[in-house]
Amino acid sequence: MAPRSTTRPAVPTLATVAAAAGVSPATASRVINGSARVSDGHRAAVEAAVARLGYVPNRAARSLATRRTGALALVVREPVSFGVSDPYLSTCVIAASQALVGTGSHLVVMVGRDEEEAAAVGDFVRSGHVDGVLLLSVHRGDPLPAQLQAVGVPLVLGGRPPDPLPGAAYVDVDNLGGGASAARHLLERGRRVVAALAGPADMPAAADRLRGFRTALREEGRDTGLVAYAPFTRAGGERAVRELLEAEPAIDAVFAGSDVMAAGALRALADAGRRVPDDVAVVGFDDVELARYTAPALTTVRQPTGEQVRLLVEALLAQVEGRATAEPVVLPTELVVRSSS
Repeated sequence: MAPRSTTRPAVPTLATVAAAAGVSPATASRVINGSARVSDGHRAAVEAAVARLGYVPNRAARSLATRRTGALALVVREPVSFGVSDPYLSTCVIAASQALVGTGSHLVVMVGRDEEEAAAVGDFVRSGHVDGVLLLSVHRGDPLPAQLQAVGVPLVLGGRPPDPLPGAAYVDVDNLGGGASAARHLLERGRRVVAALAGPADMPAAADRLRGFRTALREEGRDTGLVAYAPFTRAGGERAVRELLEAEPAIDAVFAGSDVMAAGALRALADAGRRVPDDVAVVGFDDVELARYTAPALTTVRQPTGEQVRLLVEALLAQVEGRATAEPVVLPTELVVRSSS
């Protein structure tokens, strides 16, 4: 019996690909690195050779040639315990990862809220570890957006910046219109004493949802003062509803600034012996998966999170590649009626 060979097949190199394609190594390198300065015939020959030989570019060498790392940072400006558990933010991370499939870039997720964590993000970016930054959940007074812009790194924001940031690229949703649609829906249901659970006042999304809600109430001559502020958490929603019921026991409708807050509100209402929707109607915002599994299922304002993140990734890649950056985008929202109202 002949001895089994232990020799491994030779790993294809750039020179191997070039020889198989009948071009110079420099031309093969330009094709692999995405240069436009190559004829269609040479490009097709190199791509065919890469596929046939199973060639995998050396990432380190490619980074030296293109001055890119192939990494994009998704930075969530929230405490770690919230940033990794919130269903909306988790959906954003998944959507960003999916949007990068086939682009040659991968995602680095960084979560943190305090100044020390902001400094760590700034140092990481300045050290050249990523090609660009997608920034989510920014609060008023956060120094990080301006710091990143000053560095000159490609930057996009999920939502309108809370502080002036001239020329910033962002993709937002119509939070004003969404809040207004929630108010109109509750009024159409015949509700008389309508309250709002507002998210953090230092976040544009929360402020806009509340402003749209109150504007719609004001247009119908209704009281707009029943508001409690709380974090976008179940505990925050639960606590806020208890405060509102103590202040005004006659409340018969609640608009929560997020579905997670609304879930907390449902629990507080149940503990208080209030039936939903018979005694109190509840509307949330986001339409995360949780909204379909609360009891009762939650009426909510759907925001197109997947599309928002896809557009953010496209805008960031356009900046990284030196293409023109699109104007800020505001996507529509949609009221989804379920059993809670």
